[in-house]
Amino acid sequence: MSEAASIQDYEASRPWYRQPWFWFLVLFPAASISYCIVAITLSLTTHTSMVVDDYSKEGLGINQSLARDSLAADLGLEARIQQSGRNLEVTLASAQSSSEVEPDYLVLQLFHPTMGEQDRVIQLNATGDGHYRGQVAGNIDGRWYLDISDPSADWRIKGEGRFPASSDIVMRPNDPERG
Repeated sequence: MSEAASIQDYEASRPWYRQPWFWFLVLFPAASISYCIVAITLSLTTHTSMVVDDYSKEGLGINQSLARDSLAADLGLEARIQQSGRNLEVTLASAQSSSEVEPDYLVLQLFHPTMGEQDRVIQLNATGDGHYRGQVAGNIDGRWYLDISDPSADWRIKGEGRFPASSDIVMRPNDPERG
């Protein structure tokens, strides 16, 4: 008997669980099933805040947002944000008369770029002559999207900033015509 034949006899006489081809053929379907179980478990247990239930209402809201941005541009608004510790001071300047655009308080919304649960809303009270002050609860270190508006939400100025701010954060309205 030849040596090759004895190796084949030995391979054939081994139990099924010691056959390399069996494990090679089982590996890919087993990996696929394991991946599917993990993917289904993650999709059922995690919550994504990016999905909107009623996208038609969101679409209508976009038009309202553009009108708010346009009004801020027409009024020639500019906001400067200064931070000292947990205190924020906003100076609101306008090309229009000051009585037209100086409400009793401003609403500053801080949106975290990746974690929606960290978003904040801060009321900035008027201290006179276009200056507003407010205090932040908690830590706001890092990058944030900023949204300043009047209490009636007629106009809005959007921007982006990094805290702690080493210098003033200057925000001007986006011109809806430019995009």
